[in-house]
Amino acid sequence: MRVIAINDISCVGKCSLTVALPIISASGVTCDILPTAILSTHTGGFQGYTFRDLSEDIPAILAHWKSLGLKYDIIISGYLGSIDQIEMVKSVKKDFLKEDGLMIVDPVMGDNGVLYSHFDQKFVDEMKGLCRTADVIVPNLTEACFLTDTDYKEANENSYVKIIDKLRSLCPRPSVTGCDVQTKKGVESCVFYTTEDGNVRTYSTEKIEGAFHGAGDVYASALVGCLARGVNTDKAVAISAEFTKDSIKQTKKDATEARYGLNSESQMYGYLKALHKAAKK
Repeated sequence: MRVIAINDISCVGKCSLTVALPIISASGVTCDILPTAILSTHTGGFQGYTFRDLSEDIPAILAHWKSLGLKYDIIISGYLGSIDQIEMVKSVKKDFLKEDGLMIVDPVMGDNGVLYSHFDQKFVDEMKGLCRTADVIVPNLTEACFLTDTDYKEANENSYVKIIDKLRSLCPRPSVTGCDVQTKKGVESCVFYTTEDGNVRTYSTEKIEGAFHGAGDVYASALVGCLARGVNTDKAVAISAEFTKDSIKQTKKDATEARYGLNSESQMYGYLKALHKAAKK
């Protein structure tokens, strides 16, 4: 089983490839990487960071891979800095994904109801096109709203299913994170997702107050690891959501600065134990 993760490298602040590579690899599959950019830190909460776009380097990388005859069982794309890189991902799918492979898109564009500063509506429209090429997409609620032309301020538990239904016009198996729902236990954080047979389901975990950078990357990477090991969507979502929640709890307990990412390392054993148990069945 071979996975390719397409994302940026932020040298400080756990996110993107520095999250995807260890989690997917620990899941028991080969994870290769295609960096889209390299930054001294990620862009959330840091000032004066360096940024180098690697678009010019990518064609030579892909040409070398072609000469090696590489093919992938799963492609997962994350942060893409330009429309040209969106087109590049489409090309990577065409040239490197196995015929029965799985295309997963994390449409990284925004959070808390707003787009990241360097993205605009044209980028959103192009990202919709990339999502149409995917088997699974993993947007947060903000990104789901932009992909479905939904007002984020009006998104609530009464409209989440409608958002999922709209996303299914782009991709058969959307998985939306960061949806707050009221339960008997109080407000919980919920994932609304679609199974292999087209059913819309939910999975809720304890909601932990605060802003935690990189949570989406932890969830998406864990999900990829589960799916790569043959775990069905229901189990994969549950395992990934619990791992993400546990990582957030650990980070809050440690009281480390949120901009440095989740302290998921100490929670990796629990994730792998759950994954191993599910993959054996």
